[in-house]
Amino acid sequence: MATTYLTLTNSVLRELNETELTSSTFSSSRGIQTAVKDFINKGIHDIYNETGEIPLLYARTTQDLIIGDNEYDLPNDLRKVDMDSFSMGPKELVTNGEFESNITSWTTGDGSPSYTSSGNGRLNLNSSAAYQAISTTVNKTYKLQVRVLSPNSSSTALIVRVGTSAGGTQNLNTTQAVTNFREGAILQTTFTATAQTSYIYLEASSVQLDVDYVRISRSDIATRKLTFISYDNYLQSYKPTDDTNTKANYGTPLRVYILPNYTSFGVSPRPNTNEFTVSYNYYQTHTDLSAHGDNMSLPDRFRTLIVDRAKYYTYMLRSDPQHAQLADRDFQRKLKLLKVDYATKNDYMRSDTIAESIATNIGGRVN
Repeated sequence: MATTYLTLTNSVLRELNETELTSSTFSSSRGIQTAVKDFINKGIHDIYNETGEIPLLYARTTQDLIIGDNEYDLPNDLRKVDMDSFSMGPKELVTNGEFESNITSWTTGDGSPSYTSSGNGRLNLNSSAAYQAISTTVNKTYKLQVRVLSPNSSSTALIVRVGTSAGGTQNLNTTQAVTNFREGAILQTTFTATAQTSYIYLEASSVQLDVDYVRISRSDIATRKLTFISYDNYLQSYKPTDDTNTKANYGTPLRVYILPNYTSFGVSPRPNTNEFTVSYNYYQTHTDLSAHGDNMSLPDRFRTLIVDRAKYYTYMLRSDPQHAQLADRDFQRKLKLLKVDYATKNDYMRSDTIAESIATNIGGRVN
């Protein structure tokens, strides 16, 4: 059961022998009650500031690059960027191609396509069709991948088309049958765009099929890790070239840097296409608890850690240093447990294969 803001506040008030709050009186708290509510959020701030890289606040985001532009905003809820996590690859052109919670962005063709929660979410085609318009570059080749399953164990194939209009076959007209009904089948092919707008069209004719995902991206763009460099290194070695007003210096970004204001990142060289996407990990800034039913982000077993910190601040408010010291001692002890569980990580795994081989060759043994 998630621990709410009301539960945390009352836990502190109860230990201080103060009047507890209810869901109806929470917003109209007074005096020590309001102070305790503030101290709960202050305690949570202390925990996150002490531990830093808590996996519970770990997130991954993406940024589509624009031809000629090399600097982009970092997320508004940024706490810290994982500098080694930057990678770049081809932009995914299909919107909602994973069908995680709905089939929005897809237009109904024949019949009535629907959403099914099977798997991680799928597009259900029951004698129906769906399509989507995507932006493409003329004469460029794209990779297409579609996973299809047959819930009724029918071997009738899924129809897949790519053209300059919905259902058009100018670029691709193929099918994908399902023979392994539990695993489904994956269609992996390519097509060359002949227009700035292409249509991906899926149809199940007189049969029910589930589409697990649809993915389309440029075939000539490889996914690669971006090398992180300091901003000073960028200024000295690469910025003069990047700032030269010539498209001849545009290319595939190889490096990434963080601007000194820590609100933006940049890539070098400047991108030469709109079909690059940069992905990276970062630690989020948590949101303060506000309403009585708001849940803390930490697991329930650490609720006493927050309570101890709030008690510390309350005792300090009351000029009671002895009890404040006791509350702080309990907080520090439990904080160590939190760091062990959520902030300590192995940087690598070590194999003992070589050591065992050497011991064997010299007739020894590994203890």
